[in-house]
Amino acid sequence: MSPVLAGVLQLLALIAALALAYRPLGDHMARVYSSEKHLRPERWIYKAIGADPSAEMRWPAYLRGVLAFSAAGVLFLYLLQRAQGVLPGSLGFAAIDPDQAFNTAASFVANTNWQSYYGEQAMGHVVQTGGLAVQNFVSAAVGMAVAVALVRGFARSRTGELGNFWSDLVRGVVRILLPISVIGAVLLVAMGAIQNFAGIHEVGQFTGGTQDWNGGAVASQEVIKELGTNGGGYFNANSAHPFENPNPLSNLFEIFLILLIPFALTRTFGRMVGSLKQGYAILGTMAVIWLGFTALMMWTEFAGRGPAFEIAGGAMEGKETRFGVAGSSLFSVATTLTSTGAVNSFHSSFTGFGGGIQLLGMQLGEIAPGGVGSGLYGMLVMAVIAVFIAGLMVGRTPEYLGKKIGTREIKFAACYILVTPALVLGFTAVAMALPTPGNSMTNSGAHGFSEILYAYTSGANNNGSAFAGLNADTQWFNSTIGIAMLLGRFLPIVFVLALAGSLAEQKPVPETVGTLRTDKPLYTGLLVGTILIITGLTYFPALALGPLAEGLAS
Repeated sequence: MSPVLAGVLQLLALIAALALAYRPLGDHMARVYSSEKHLRPERWIYKAIGADPSAEMRWPAYLRGVLAFSAAGVLFLYLLQRAQGVLPGSLGFAAIDPDQAFNTAASFVANTNWQSYYGEQAMGHVVQTGGLAVQNFVSAAVGMAVAVALVRGFARSRTGELGNFWSDLVRGVVRILLPISVIGAVLLVAMGAIQNFAGIHEVGQFTGGTQDWNGGAVASQEVIKELGTNGGGYFNANSAHPFENPNPLSNLFEIFLILLIPFALTRTFGRMVGSLKQGYAILGTMAVIWLGFTALMMWTEFAGRGPAFEIAGGAMEGKETRFGVAGSSLFSVATTLTSTGAVNSFHSSFTGFGGGIQLLGMQLGEIAPGGVGSGLYGMLVMAVIAVFIAGLMVGRTPEYLGKKIGTREIKFAACYILVTPALVLGFTAVAMALPTPGNSMTNSGAHGFSEILYAYTSGANNNGSAFAGLNADTQWFNSTIGIAMLLGRFLPIVFVLALAGSLAEQKPVPETVGTLRTDKPLYTGLLVGTILIITGLTYFPALALGPLAEGLAS
């Protein structure tokens, strides 16, 4: 079987699996966030944290809950890393340095999971399981809660109430993320991933050389890292490591986990607003972009010229032979079009255009299908922008889901889409202008510029993957990327919740013959075009200096 055909069959199998899970999972999540009943374990949690799950919140109160919970998470994770040297199960590792502890705490709480350290050489079992794995659950649940709050903003009228943050947070973990993770971890163990609390031991005595490896609760952390679109790996090689991702079957399963909830949330959206067609329109937009990027990535990685490319069947540099070009390309697109950041290959070794596709996927705002929760609310903000543009073209007040999109709403949406480019381009420009950050670049020229552009794109978009040619474990990068991750996560959430509150206060607008039908393919095409044009105009100059210049020169 040719590598190209194998890639197409993997893609078809992935689509089939996602299609089978789409309806039951989407409907289940709609029921979870609409139910008025609380499970007994949930009531225990509410009592422990002193929360009233039935109290409705307006957007400022909902936002305070998000920020307070996340701030507590950053502080706890920072202190846990700083105290690692005296904790049991630390495997003899010392406390993490302050700048790196801040970077890691910000990273995992912001659902970014950027790692400037070697996991197997820095973090013990307590920090990995009691700190990082816990944040993988709750940071994903925060994103889902914010998305649901925005959906309620569209669904409700004449009220500013968006639900209860603590209830949404706990339900997301207990009823959605935890059950799927338990099943997924068992399946990963069956496929060959490890799950233990072994210490450091020597391996390879009979192969002519030895290495020291430590075990860990890898399968349980791997499943939530993918399911929650987190991305931080137990080992430095991340999902290219055989302990995390042993074979092609586990590779395809992990891609499925990455895409599962973001795609299914579109059906949840349709259920909660009372129109499944609206959910299908958003799903169609996400699917068109994802399939387009996947096809482009496979083409550019298979179509390399020269004897080495022909012998290997494609651009195999930096890719695992057990996954090949197809499995690596599928994983790469899935992880950069979502806020996952997990890698099963060396992104820096992709072709020039392949690296550009990875960068552009993140720069779209990771909305196709995007992160858990963040993909949906990012796409809905773009939907608001698209109907506003359509309204300008026909000369009438834009409407979306029965709500008028006035100056207040469009200001919130505009602020949302401006935050991330300002962070990415601002920090990249400063890093390139100063002498010290440039010393961290392994490569010069266009590829070296791409390394820094990729780092801040990944951080500010809460992705977490890296070109890996950049030495980011410096005070400059730990501090600035940490700031970019926090601002890139929580500033957009401020505008999303403000937009949700503004929409919830409106009274519904009756549909007329002049109302733009947002559940038709025409609108899906308009939305795709809006996303690509806005991103292209914003990032094209930077892309031209980096991956496009490298690709044209090769």
